[in-house]
Amino acid sequence: MRLVYCVFVSAATAFAQLATFPWTGLAHDSQHSANSSTASQNLNSIKWSTPVDLFPPYSPGGELFIHYGSPVITAANTVVVPVKTGLNDGFELVAVDGTSGALKWTIASDYVLPQHNWIPSYGIALTPRSRVFFPGRGGTVYYRDNPDTPGGGASGQLAFYGISTYLANQTNLNSTVFINTPITVDKYGDIFFGFVVSGPNAAGLQSGVARIPLSGVGGSWVSAVAASGGDAGITKVPHNCAPALSIDQRTLYVAVSNGDGLSFDATGYLTALDAVSLAPKTHVFLTDPKSGLPASLPDNGSASPTVGADGDVYYGVLENPFPNNNDRGWLLHFNSTLAASKTPGAFGWDDTPSTVPRAMVPSYAGSSSYLLLTKYNNYLGVGTGDGQNKLAILDPNATEIDPITGATVMKEVLTVLGPTPHPAGGVYEWCINSAVIDAATKSALVNSEDGHMYRWNLVSGTLTQAMTLSAGVGEAYTPTLIGVNGFVYAINHATLFAVGQ
Repeated sequence: MRLVYCVFVSAATAFAQLATFPWTGLAHDSQHSANSSTASQNLNSIKWSTPVDLFPPYSPGGELFIHYGSPVITAANTVVVPVKTGLNDGFELVAVDGTSGALKWTIASDYVLPQHNWIPSYGIALTPRSRVFFPGRGGTVYYRDNPDTPGGGASGQLAFYGISTYLANQTNLNSTVFINTPITVDKYGDIFFGFVVSGPNAAGLQSGVARIPLSGVGGSWVSAVAASGGDAGITKVPHNCAPALSIDQRTLYVAVSNGDGLSFDATGYLTALDAVSLAPKTHVFLTDPKSGLPASLPDNGSASPTVGADGDVYYGVLENPFPNNNDRGWLLHFNSTLAASKTPGAFGWDDTPSTVPRAMVPSYAGSSSYLLLTKYNNYLGVGTGDGQNKLAILDPNATEIDPITGATVMKEVLTVLGPTPHPAGGVYEWCINSAVIDAATKSALVNSEDGHMYRWNLVSGTLTQAMTLSAGVGEAYTPTLIGVNGFVYAINHATLFAVGQ
């Protein structure tokens, strides 16, 4: 039996609670705050690096249309890295010492990707008690206990529909059930993820959202159709959409769509589920805030919900009609019950916003208890896009008129332009889907397609440090994170780099 206490906390306390967890998965925690409890070191040198892809799928133009999963970092500073080992499939976990980069162990997974265009992320998770979960075939999840110990393999395998059912029907379930989102873990060690079903199966599953409790016994699932309130056209959770949890851990937020794994123009809902039973609580159909038409939820994106310290929920979509917002999409904004639609942000496509404690921005004089950091690209040659690609700190509760669309959007508090001119015009874009927030140094650490990682100082509003990681590559968006020793991590050119002083 699990006791849940209802406690009201300030935004500052909420941020402190989020930051004290180890790096558990995408954007640090189950709210996707990307807030680090450790101060980052200076960006003086590359301490070590390791591949995240042994066969990077470069396009004819040299770009990487793939989403790489976030590493996780234990309290003892073991960095566990998801690695793609084949050209189109094949994955393993590589665990290294966070200080030296020395190998501790490697475990291969039998995971197979669902139908896709851009290769979806292979998203792993770490519980507060240091159990590492990673996806396997047939919608199963493997786990490794004691990840700080060298050597050894997986400790076990779980299935949300029952491991006995899986073992009795492996051939059928392996060919029909596929995990298609990063795994999210709550503070108790329960895990959540989206899965896709491609045909009749022995477990009677439909595409939807799954939960496996810490005990590994009594997993549950809800169909995407049921989560949407019964819309029969709904087919799945969008690829790469990691579920998010409310701060009290009682509500799970996840999007569902009518996509087929290949779609740019799928439409759908943001849903709220009971985090224990997965019973649907509420849902909202997602629309373009300018046109009022159904917004697009692309399977080639990586947007995941973010939950603010006040309980508000943010989720990125693509505009409709396209490209009326220059391929920037919108950052939709709702209250915790999804009943109230609030001011959107002017950029949302393929981005998971980070939450920024207001004290990090001394120049801010507004009333919001926290701000948001988001990519703010204006893609060259798309619509009226001029290639002036920025990052932005936004006030979620103040407004301005967007100069591109004329829509009322979140007010810009700070912006910074990418520093490197692009040969085609404008500047190189920011290749992030989540940027780590370092309250101790009042800065964010951000990756760019120019091959550098930058420190954006939120006191001066300027880029104050840079580290060269590669010659630069057009790359689907990647996360940045901070380890327990202050090393900063970024993925560039299919490689994870550890950077410090």
